[in-house]
Amino acid sequence: QVKLQESGPGLVKPSQQLSLTCTVSGGSITTNGYAWNWIRQPPGKGLEWMGVIAYQGTTYYSPSLKSRTSISRDTSKNQISLELTSVIPEDSAVYYCARGRRDGSSWLLDSWGQGTQVTVSS
Repeated sequence: QVKLQESGPGLVKPSQQLSLTCTVSGGSITTNGYAWNWIRQPPGKGLEWMGVIAYQGTTYYSPSLKSRTSISRDTSKNQISLELTSVIPEDSAVYYCARGRRDGSSWLLDSWGQGTQVTVSS
């Protein structure tokens, strides 16, 4: 059974860069057919999809965050990373990584990490 664990600083200052890591165990991030997503949930709001890196390394980003977001991977460590630049207080949220797989014509997020709280504040 695959397990995902997010890690990173809980507090980031405005204008700085946020860096998070998702460590995957019980399955390889290069397994054909899977994609690894970053999703966040600000306090009192719904889930927001940020971007994804597919098993072969292709990335896709939310248009609203594309200019500030970068997703990468370290296959030797079986890790996915998220970088968000020029953070503002509105970037405060619980950040999740999740595995996606094809379900017919759509994608199903079938495994999630527990999430990590990030607060942007001076």
